[in-house]
Amino acid sequence: MSETLAPSWTFLSRHAQALICIARDPDVRLRDIADLVGVTPRAAQQLVNELRDAGVVRAERRGRRNHYVLVHGHPLHHPLEAEHTVDELLSALAVPHECDGECDR
Repeated sequence: MSETLAPSWTFLSRHAQALICIARDPDVRLRDIADLVGVTPRAAQQLVNELRDAGVVRAERRGRRNHYVLVHGHPLHHPLEAEHTVDELLSALAVPHECDGECDR
């Protein structure tokens, strides 16, 4: 009987995984992103900060928590992907999401 082992790699980067967490739940906590992505809370904070610094998401304070907003039409970062947007990636993965305007769906 052969067992199927999970691969040690993934098609999506941790940044993409954090983005998916935010798209699914704009009020997601950093510790929840960390658990879902499989990183420490500090690493999750770094991922979200890098997404924010790149202009992919905005963070708005709501009480003691952050609410994240996806920025409409933001191109993917790598030259091989640059002709596509974050909206297209999320739509291709069937991830329900909201953005700061009409999303490319």
